[in-house]
Amino acid sequence: MTTPPRSLADWLAHCERLHPKNIDMTLDRVRAVAQRLGIRFSVPVITVAGTNGKGSTCAMLEAIAQCAGYRVGLYIKPHLVHFEERCRINGRMADEATLLPHFEAVEAARGDTTLSYFEFTMLAILRTFMHAPLDLVILEVGLGGRLDAVNIIDTDCAVITSIDLDHTEWLGPTREDIGREKAHIMRPGKPAIVSDPVPPQTVIDHAQAIGADLWLAGRDFRHSGDRQQWQWAGRQRRFSALAYPALRGANQLLNAAGALAVFEALYQQLPITAQAVRQGLALVDLPGRFQIVPGQPTLVLDVAHNAQSVAALALNLDQMGFFPRTHAVFGAMRDKDLPALLAKLSPLVDHWHLCNLDTARAATADELAAAVQAMPRQQPVTVQTHADPAAALAAAVAAADPADRIVVFGSFYTVGGVLKDGLPRLSAKHTG
Repeated sequence: MTTPPRSLADWLAHCERLHPKNIDMTLDRVRAVAQRLGIRFSVPVITVAGTNGKGSTCAMLEAIAQCAGYRVGLYIKPHLVHFEERCRINGRMADEATLLPHFEAVEAARGDTTLSYFEFTMLAILRTFMHAPLDLVILEVGLGGRLDAVNIIDTDCAVITSIDLDHTEWLGPTREDIGREKAHIMRPGKPAIVSDPVPPQTVIDHAQAIGADLWLAGRDFRHSGDRQQWQWAGRQRRFSALAYPALRGANQLLNAAGALAVFEALYQQLPITAQAVRQGLALVDLPGRFQIVPGQPTLVLDVAHNAQSVAALALNLDQMGFFPRTHAVFGAMRDKDLPALLAKLSPLVDHWHLCNLDTARAATADELAAAVQAMPRQQPVTVQTHADPAAALAAAVAAADPADRIVVFGSFYTVGGVLKDGLPRLSAKHTG
């Protein structure tokens, strides 16, 4: 008989061995185990799906709700460094001691039912939330929506953020296909907030077919702004003279606008004040989303890993001002459309530092180098390969001048890889 898991690391290793597939697009198994566990919520649940902007939207919802005095549980994924990042209670990662009883409960309830890593860990986190005194639960959907394990929970308000081509082998080859999959997190009679300004028609059609209360950006809520401030208007509420969110980047206003629509739609259950909105947007924090690290050279961390998010990263970098040279640290999954992704950022990069990642799904540094070298370019670039993200960043820091810029982007594994052992002291090399 094998020794039962005792630590969180043991449980996660156990979860990885349980099911032959990382992704198994069915809900029957996970729903059956959830029913045995009695998983249900008496507080409002917000479910957030989309290709890009899910994490930022979840973080804004959490920050605003907390500033309004609500106790919030947030399930967000994937993690950058520590698994516990996926389970936040009142803005703090749940600790190992809090999580372990719920892993044990899932194991006891599943019997001989196989669960994937994502299904098992999600059930443990949902049970953690059930046993915490909460006023609101926010759940980030992973892949798609219709067959994502989060969809076993009936949402009180669905949010669909920007939709673009990603995971096409699972979700279909077009935005319309992907939109159809994500639209299935909506529920009849419940608000469905769509913050994508040009959503696929399939999203609108599904909402109408099931009788969801559809809120469309530009129709039911809208935002505008200048360089100093922005304003938002919904069906009945307005917020004016808002400061820009602490999460940087032009795309964050789309996410903030969707978050404010959620709170108007749920106003009867979760009333919030303008002060909570202002304070929440000012305090929201989410590592790896156009995160600028203080010091020299300038360091930017961004988990952009598909064409749409890399295009937003390129726009944000372009608006930062002049830097003599830009050094890029890049690692990505093999299933990404690398030419489309690289085309967005290549014009801004002078030196590429390409790295292997600690997962079988990743493209090798040599494969990434071949993709970079195949790109048409106006200016000469240098390309180096490295064993891992930390080595790539160390080489970029060594090569950069104080006035230069380094951008670390691609997979969560890339940004997590440079954060895992702590960032280098950027200013130390360039002082004196």
